[in-house]
Formats: sequence, structure tokens, C-alpha cells
Amino acid sequence: MTDILERPAAEGSFPPASGLTRHPAWARLKGAVEEIRPWQSKDGSIDFTAEGAPSREQASEAVERMATAVKALSPLVAHDAAYHEALVGDLRRWVEDGFGVPDFLDSLLAFQPAARREDGLEHLVVFPMYTQNGNPDRNFEAVALRMVWPGWLAELERTRYDNPLFCGITFEDFTAGYDTHSAVLFPETIAVREAPERFSWGGIFCDREAARFRRVSEAAVDVLGIELPEDVRALLGDQGRCQEAFVLWDMVHDRTHSHGDLPFDPFMIKQRQPFWMYGLEELRCDLTAFREAVRLEADGVAQARDVQYAVLFDRMFRFPVTGERVRNYDGLGGQLLFAYLHQHDVVRWTDNTLRIDWERAPQITNQLCDEIETLYREGIDRPKLVHWFAGYELVSRYLAPHPGSRWAKGPDALDLSLPPRKLVDEVLPDEFPLSMFYEALSKKLKSVIASTRGITARTTESASA
Repeated sequence: MTDILERPAAEGSFPPASGLTRHPAWARLKGAVEEIRPWQSKDGSIDFTAEGAPSREQASEAVERMATAVKALSPLVAHDAAYHEALVGDLRRWVEDGFGVPDFLDSLLAFQPAARREDGLEHLVVFPMYTQNGNPDRNFEAVALRMVWPGWLAELERTRYDNPLFCGITFEDFTAGYDTHSAVLFPETIAVREAPERFSWGGIFCDREAARFRRVSEAAVDVLGIELPEDVRALLGDQGRCQEAFVLWDMVHDRTHSHGDLPFDPFMIKQRQPFWMYGLEELRCDLTAFREAVRLEADGVAQARDVQYAVLFDRMFRFPVTGERVRNYDGLGGQLLFAYLHQHDVVRWTDNTLRIDWERAPQITNQLCDEIETLYREGIDRPKLVHWFAGYELVSRYLAPHPGSRWAKGPDALDLSLPPRKLVDEVLPDEFPLSMFYEALSKKLKSVIASTRGITARTTESASA
């Protein structure tokens, strides 16, 4: 257990600045990418008839500067040589094909970060892609990043949570699509001529997640007057420790999408479902990570208690009041967790103070996980539409639906002669509105959440220096 019990480096201690980002070619690469991005349409192509469009010669020259910069930087990350060679080929083919919808399948297939997960290993990544919770268009992005794969995490993945495609990563630098709230690097966001039969990696930026968690949680604690145990205070004050909590949470969450009864990945699913089903799936994966963290804490894993705090605070205080209210399934999951804990007297809002029963929190949180898993297990024997109604009933047991909802009135209020996917159109954009508690909290945390745009471990380190 020695490796598993190891602690991160001292607070505020991070790897030195990347050799990639200090190289002059990195600035040239970023400059070329940022020049090309405004020229691109939503699908990544360039319409040379549009207002403000460049000449073909200008576009060709900018792409060639991208390719030249990639070739100059590639020796610094020699393990990515095959990918960078394919990348340069894809860039030049895009030019030769007339700057239509980009096709970077060859370079995507050549990029295999999960095949070599080594702590601190750097990668230079360039793709036409959208960034989830960031830029919805498939513009070019350039990202310099590091792998997060400490010995204790590698041991847990090897012995308990097999997830060979998962990559914990941190930012070194990035272009504009990541100067946003996006904290993932997923292959399915990249412009390709056809999707591969299966994706071979998925990356989550634990430094952004941790930094955002710290800032929003500290504000929520102040606004709500929460009395914190000393270990929670220490966690919120330590970026490195928070990153370790998030990379463990992410690894278990990610694998849960393919484990259990009726699992599905909301990012990969091809069928239409009501957004509360996506919310339940994301919450199921988070609560599974919470439950596993309770078990790992009993086994002496140092990071496990921190995962429990991270799940509770991020789910209850950030998720419900982040983003728009239109089909916000992550927000719905956070609302459900808070309501469940509140109705089971684990959290209590009184005298303008939120009190948390820290001793009962693990038991009751695991109880909610059990209810969702029972829903899934029983869903195996149900038709799809009946399963959706069962999911609705579970959520509405704890959250009040919108008073104008047709789904809330039950099957008799819907035209059941329509196929299930058509009945999704009857779901209101905000089927489960915020409670009065969250309406008030949202106003007080809005500016704090907005301030986390583009945040990384290094920006929080600089701010505290």
C-alpha cells in the first residue's frame, strides 16, 4: 500500500514550465491557429466568399506556418512523432482539397496517448475540433498538456478500476477554444470523414476541475456559512491534493459508463432520450465514484476521503447553478443530490446557514446511488417509454416539476401513439426548475463561476503568489 498512500508534492509545487511552451515555435503555432480560427465556418471549412475571408494564398500560408511549427516542436515530444507526421499530412491535404470540411482521421488514429501513460509526459495536440462547454464549432485548437499518472493511480487502475483508455491530463497552454469552461479532450469532438469503430483514449483536465472546484467551493462555503472540518479546509487550500482527488474521481466515473445495468455514455449515445435520463446517468457515475471512495477510505487510500468531499461540493454547489437551464442534465443531477440529502436531513438550510451532517453523508449518498441502480436494474424488464416514466417518477419524488409540464401529468397527457423519440419534444427546456434555495445561490455565485473561465493550476498558483 506504500504507493497508494503517497501524497502529492507540497502545496503550490508544480512541474516547471513546459519546454514546448517556452520554445519560439509554440508562439508561432498559436499565432497561426488564432489567425485561422475566425476564418473557419461552424463545420471547420473556410468560405472564401464570406465577408472578411482571406485569400486562398493567405490561408495556405497560415496553415503552412502551423505545419512548420509542429515540425519544429515535435522533437521535444518524440513519442508523438508518428502523430505529428500524420498531422502535417492532414493539414497539407486540407489545403490541397480546397479548405473544405476538415478530415483529420489519419492523425486522430495516429495519436495514442493512452498507450503510454507516464506521469508528467508531455503532448502537443492540434486538431480541428469543438470544445465541450467551450466552443461549439470545429475550429483548430492547439494544446500543450501533461499526463497525470502517479504510481498510486496506476496501481488502482491495474488492480481495481481497469480503464485502459482514460488519460488524466493538465494544461500547459492552449488556444482560444480552451480559454473557456471546457475541461475535456475527447476524440469524438474532432473533425473526421468517419468515426472510428472505437475510440482509444479520452482525456480530462484535472487541474482545471480542481482549480474551479476550489474557487467555487470556497465562495459557496462563505455565502452559506458552512462549518468545515479541518481536513476539508486543508483540501480547498491545496491545488495538488485537489487534482489527485479529481483524477481518481474521473477515472472511476469514466469506467462506470460501461459497467452495471443498462449503462450508457451521454457523450456517445446515438438515441434521443429525455434529459433527466442523461442526468441520472451522470449522477450514477458520480455516486459510484463516491461509493468506491468510501470503500477506498476504509482500505487506507489517502485520496479517497477527498473524492467524497469533491463529489458532494461540486455536485451540490457548482453543477446546479452553472450553464443555461435548457436541458441542463448535470445541473439536474446536482439538484437531485442536494434535495435527497436535504429531505433525509443530511443538509439543513436554516438561519441563513447550511449545516451538513458529515457522519451521515456517506450513508445517505450511497442510498441515493442504490435507488438509481435499482431503477436501472428494473429497467431491463421495461419498455423504453415505461423506463423513462420511471426515471421521471424517481426525480420528481425529490424535485418539483414545472407546473406546466405535460410529462408531470402522466401518460394520459401525452400522445402515446407517437414513437418515444417524438415524445421527447414534449419535455420542457427546464422541466425541473431551480428551487428557491438555488435561485438565491445562483445570484451569489454567478460572478464567481464566470471567473473560472480558462482557469488552470498555474493561474491559481500565480494568483496566490
